[in-house]
Amino acid sequence: MDGAATRSCAREADPARRFPIMPEIRINGRGIDEDDILREMQYHPAESAAAARESAARWLVIRALLLDRARAIGIDAADEAAAVEAVIEREVDIPDPTEAECRRYYDGNRSRFRSSDLVEAAHILLASAPDDKPRREGAEARARTLIESLQAAPERFGEFARAESDCDSKRNDGRLGQLSRGDSVPEMDTFLFNLEEGQLSPIPVKTRYGIHVVRVDKRVPGRELPYEAVAERVSGYLKEASWRRAFRQYVQLLAGSADISGFDIASADSPLVQ
Repeated sequence: MDGAATRSCAREADPARRFPIMPEIRINGRGIDEDDILREMQYHPAESAAAARESAARWLVIRALLLDRARAIGIDAADEAAAVEAVIEREVDIPDPTEAECRRYYDGNRSRFRSSDLVEAAHILLASAPDDKPRREGAEARARTLIESLQAAPERFGEFARAESDCDSKRNDGRLGQLSRGDSVPEMDTFLFNLEEGQLSPIPVKTRYGIHVVRVDKRVPGRELPYEAVAERVSGYLKEASWRRAFRQYVQLLAGSADISGFDIASADSPLVQ
């Protein structure tokens, strides 16, 4: 490889070059290094690298503001993380919500406090990796054939599962038992919680594990939970929501009296803290 090609590859590999050139971020005369932003990005998963970078930069700006505040009020901590925690604990204090506030929130949001929907289901798994195109296509074709056969003779599901499934559930005619949302991969959940009771999926279900023939045997709708069963959860939710609002306001107050350039924290429309 010649020198020009080597330099070209180096530019491609340099993560800093994945983003447009941004103005230097400075807080009260001190700069935030681009390398620090790139390292921080791993803690800020997002839909795109640009969004992750913005989130990482935002947190570094907030941390710098908190560290400046810690110094201003005389917090002497062992390290920066401890100083950040200490200043937040001292200056962002939210009282616990009252019983009346919790009950009022519960009464206005009863649909949020239900037990999980459940389904009893069965499947036939034809294992194939997503990157194994020939095997994947063959599994999908076989799954379509099985579905056609089961539409004509649904009582043969257990027979086909025992003979062809690559899942241990074949020992139990493909039955998976009771499942709640999240017990399976999202692609499977989409079908499990949209099929009617007793319905066989009319098309194969594709997941990272392979191609599935899926049948829902029973649906058990979630039920509304009484206040006493969720009181602690309601209280925790309200306190967390109040804390986030208070923290946002506190950071904006710090930002209002700071000298910040290269980043407009006041215009951020995503959470200020993860």
